[in-house]
Amino acid sequence: MLAWFVVPIAVLAGALTTVQAGSNAALRKGLGEPMAALLVNYALGFGAVILASLLVRQAWPGPDKIAGVPWWAWVGGLAGAAYGLAAILLAYQLGAATLMASVVTGQVDSSVILDHFGWLGFEVHAANLWRLIGIALMIGGMVLVARF
Repeated sequence: MLAWFVVPIAVLAGALTTVQAGSNAALRKGLGEPMAALLVNYALGFGAVILASLLVRQAWPGPDKIAGVPWWAWVGGLAGAAYGLAAILLAYQLGAATLMASVVTGQVDSSVILDHFGWLGFEVHAANLWRLIGIALMIGGMVLVARF
C-alpha cells in the first residue's frame, strides 16, 4: 500500500528535476561548455551529499557490503550523468514543459517494462491493459505538450 504522505515528496522531487534542468542549462550557457556544467552540477551534489552524511553521521559500508552489490546497481550514476547531459543539451531547445513531459514519459514507459519483468530488483507487476493505456495516455500528453 502506498503511504499517502510520501507522494508529495515524490512530486517535489519531480519538480526539482525541472529546476535542475533549467539551472544546469543556464550554467552551460554561462560556462559555454556542457561537460563543464555537468561537472559543476555533480561536484556540488557530491559536496552536498558528503556534508549531509557528516551531519547525520552516516556510516560507510565496508568492503564486504560493497562486494555484495550486483553489477547493475552501479549503473545508476552513469544513468544520472546521461540524464544530466541530455537535460543540459536539450532544456533550452525543447523548453521546460516538453523536456519534462518527454523525461516523465520515458520514465513511466521504462518503469512499466522494469516492473513487468522484475528487472533491477523491482517486484513483478504485469504490464496489463490499464498500464498500457496509461503509457498511451502519457505519450499522448507528451505530444500535446510538445505540439502546443
